[in-house]
Amino acid sequence: MLGLTGASGAPYAARILRALVSSGADVGVVVSKAGAQVIALELYGDRGMNPAGAVERFVADHGDAEVRIWGESDYSAPYASGSSRTDAVIICPCSMATIGTIAGGAEANLIHRAAAVQLKEGRKLVLVPRETPLSDIHLENLLRIKRAGASVVPAMPGFYHLPQTIDDLVDFVAGRVLDTAGVEATLYERWGSRR
Repeated sequence: MLGLTGASGAPYAARILRALVSSGADVGVVVSKAGAQVIALELYGDRGMNPAGAVERFVADHGDAEVRIWGESDYSAPYASGSSRTDAVIICPCSMATIGTIAGGAEANLIHRAAAVQLKEGRKLVLVPRETPLSDIHLENLLRIKRAGASVVPAMPGFYHLPQTIDDLVDFVAGRVLDTAGVEATLYERWGSRR
């Protein structure tokens, strides 16, 4: 599952979705209301875009017909139960409100519930926070989630692969997220591969 929340970083999610589809993964997408607004602005430059239309366009542009969109309150989704075998849940971008909710054990929507299920089942949960600067509360919540079993992959691109474009920076972060989730994808030049 790929969850998108209201932090900046929709281009990362778009690249991750394309790579997941290319890998043959069975992908479901869940987008919060704020996440739909971020998609409309950051991918389509349109603050006034209908949020549902933004999500549908996001999946059509970056996924394929097999990608299923789940409503943020649709608990009939497989990600809502530990009896369903979900290999990984990626939340990208992951807002600090979402981090705080998960760290507190609360579940206000399907994204939070899917994260809680992954933690309780000991399965892969990859969170991609995008915020700066970080407060003590943010850092404590991130540490709490990490100790509970999640992987935290901040949207911090590296530069050792000598990026030439913004897409190179996006690919670096997306590639690290996919590596952490256990998905085969070669989106950036790995350290030591350059001669």
